[in-house]
Amino acid sequence: MLKLYGGKFSRASIVQWGLEELQVPYEFVLLDLQVGEHLESDYTAINPIGKVPAIVDGDFTLWESGAILLYLAEKYGQADTTEQRAEMAQWVMFANATLGPELLNEVTRDREMIRLLKPIDQILERQPYLLGEQFSTADVAIGSTLGFFQMRFQMDFSTFPAVMVYLKHLSERPAFQTTMGSRG
Repeated sequence: MLKLYGGKFSRASIVQWGLEELQVPYEFVLLDLQVGEHLESDYTAINPIGKVPAIVDGDFTLWESGAILLYLAEKYGQADTTEQRAEMAQWVMFANATLGPELLNEVTRDREMIRLLKPIDQILERQPYLLGEQFSTADVAIGSTLGFFQMRFQMDFSTFPAVMVYLKHLSERPAFQTTMGSRG
């Protein structure tokens, strides 16, 4: 059985959401980050960087939430073509490398929020999910990032009405409720 390593209130919940959506059985291994369990040799053998999350799937280990999400999407058949996999990777990388860091930057946040969320809002005006009619790993990545900023920083996305509807629908998904919904 796949093992997911994480800490309380860590990015492991994003991977949990992905696993729950894909209905993949897994064991969650809770590390106490406060006492440094993620820095002990048993865990650094899995992730030498000492960060969470990480997975062990048989003999395969992988860390970094975006990489794990893409691995799970690939392994469990969420994308059938090279183009679909690339488009999904685009959104996962955007969430982790651009959207999250830009929303954290207090100096440029307001300007960047408009620049980054306006096109997402326009996409979501035309379709219910980022890749079209079907929920995907892209939605886990973007939804968890936006949801985090909404919950943790009470960020107001009301000027992006389609994003607000999207986040509401995502938050109503049973897998979200089981994993991300309990973080608030």
